[in-house]
Amino acid sequence: MTPMNEHERDETTRPAVSPPRTAPEAAPAPGLRRELPAEVPASVPTPADETLRREPAGPEVTGRQRLIKGLWPPRLTRAQLIVALLLFGLGFGLAVQVASNSDSDSALRGARQEDLVRILDELDNRTERLEDEKRGLEKQRDELENSSDQAEEARRQTIEKERQLGVLAGTVAAQGPGITMTIEDTKGMVEADMLLDAVQELRAAGAEAIQVNGVRVVASTYLTDSGSGVAVDGNKIAAPYRFKVIGKSQDLEPALNIPGGVVQTLEKEQATVTVERSTKIVVDALRAAERPDYARSSSR
Repeated sequence: MTPMNEHERDETTRPAVSPPRTAPEAAPAPGLRRELPAEVPASVPTPADETLRREPAGPEVTGRQRLIKGLWPPRLTRAQLIVALLLFGLGFGLAVQVASNSDSDSALRGARQEDLVRILDELDNRTERLEDEKRGLEKQRDELENSSDQAEEARRQTIEKERQLGVLAGTVAAQGPGITMTIEDTKGMVEADMLLDAVQELRAAGAEAIQVNGVRVVASTYLTDSGSGVAVDGNKIAAPYRFKVIGKSQDLEPALNIPGGVVQTLEKEQATVTVERSTKIVVDALRAAERPDYARSSSR
């Protein structure tokens, strides 16, 4: 056997190492070129970016905070303020009207059957009274048109009209059927506005002449509170208050006794009210005729 040299011995004892396998590169498709992506230039940081990096981010603003910031403080123009005030006044007026209607409706809803019948009778009487007045005026017109002596007829109607106006103006005494209403106020709770409500209710029911404690009530009469009593046209009167009223008693008395009317209001103030019918009421308190300062007759 031929002895092996040192080089051959080393290669014989060295293990065989296979070279690493690499994946075969895919061949480029015909007609296509492999290109590198274009270089993107690096952005140069600005001072503002440096400031943003240094400053910490503030708290995030929510939608609710943005809404509150947009609504407050309010920015109102003069026109918007005027419109808002007008709408407020309109709403307040409607609320007051609804409340008053509710009060009147509740009073009628809680009334008894006989009270409702009395109210209907009063309305029918007022309608009948207006119809009578209409027929009287039509009769006067027919008499003037058909009378042979129109001048004499006109003079007679003028005198009659003067008497009627004198009764309304309080310059002449009057008598006729009517009622007497007496108000006893031992607690001193009756005020001028309550007596004024009684006067207005009597007028609405057809009162033709009214006298209160010796003072004639006319169209210009005013009532005010005066110490422990009431003043009528500046004349102080005290309880008991006695009303003498000429008119149709069948209309006057129910008008005072309607639910929520004059009598119930006074009784709530611990006053005692009595109403008496009579076939003859005398109203003899007179007022001096006053000449108007500015108004003059337009007839020639």
